[in-house]
Amino acid sequence: MSTPNAVASPPQECHHFSERDFRDALGLFATGVAIITSSGSEGYLGATVSSFSSVSLDPPLILFSMGRHSKAFAAWETVDHFAVNILAEEQSALSTQFARAMSDKWNGVRMRTGLGGAPLLVDALVWLECKSYAKYDGGDHVIIVGEVLSLTAKPAPDARPLVFFGGKYRQLDTKPAIATPSDADLWLHGW
Repeated sequence: MSTPNAVASPPQECHHFSERDFRDALGLFATGVAIITSSGSEGYLGATVSSFSSVSLDPPLILFSMGRHSKAFAAWETVDHFAVNILAEEQSALSTQFARAMSDKWNGVRMRTGLGGAPLLVDALVWLECKSYAKYDGGDHVIIVGEVLSLTAKPAPDARPLVFFGGKYRQLDTKPAIATPSDADLWLHGW
């Protein structure tokens, strides 16, 4: 059995923290950026999220969370179908457009219609077309789980995702990737 290396001093612990402290700490976890889209009786819905994650391979499930304070929250709670549009690095302006409340999010947006009428944003890296599977209480958010019915993805060598870290949009480094064990996909994702 190996012994872990001793650390000179532990990271600063914070048992009492503000909402801002919590946001800043979570901002140190780099995420991709996606726009979730749907169509309902009131027209098109769209929201920028970084709270997107895979859930299951069988059945193929994903999740995102929607803030209860969102002006369109009631509409999001009733959607049957939606699309996850994973953004490319050149789509930061589109991400910002869909992140702003009380604006015409759809002004000038190029799209095509997917399953259940969900808009698919042109030039996204990936489209995941989903049907609602479950919704769970998540405090000031609702966690929406979707079953993926169809997917379309750009070839991996051409994929340059939009990244969000530390409250800013980022780009992946163009240097060669860090060496990763060949079996990492089996253990890294818990699958």
